[in-house]
Amino acid sequence: MRVISGICRGRKLIPIEGSRIRPTSDRVKEAVFNILGPDIRGARVLDLFTGTGGLGIEAISRGAGHAVFMDIDCRTAEKNLERCRLTENARLINIDLLSNNGFALLEKQTFDIVFIDPPYGNRYIEQIVIRPDFLSLLTEETIILAEHGIKEKLDISPSYLHIARQKKYSKTMISILHKPRTGPNHDGKE
Repeated sequence: MRVISGICRGRKLIPIEGSRIRPTSDRVKEAVFNILGPDIRGARVLDLFTGTGGLGIEAISRGAGHAVFMDIDCRTAEKNLERCRLTENARLINIDLLSNNGFALLEKQTFDIVFIDPPYGNRYIEQIVIRPDFLSLLTEETIILAEHGIKEKLDISPSYLHIARQKKYSKTMISILHKPRTGPNHDGKE
């Protein structure tokens, strides 16, 4: 596991030990950042279920302005941020994302890019994206990249968000979610 590109390119990250841990593969990470392209520059990033911090660290390495890392235990992400000398661009929040009102800690911030990479098979993505405190962190331009197993079908209703695109990588599915657009030129549909 390593940083693929940017100022920390090639830097190895400390893994989390255990059989339940499934870090994002380099192939999937590269695909995610190819999708984001230049949108990463200067972006405000939220990395949920951060684990090692690999996605948020990759974002900062590629030019994101700031990243917030949230998980029940961010110690490994913190070590990896220190290893990559990226702590000034990061905030770590140790919290159980499913049982606490942790998003209130973000004090009405909004994010340009949100990574959601929970353990597969538990429907955690759906539990997060319907919460009003999570939705308050998004703008119409926010890009949400959710990583889940290919056998998991995201059921996001009511439609606070819609699935704009999905892409398979072996046993992994990347779903790109957006807030429906509203306003004079948008009717909430794309």
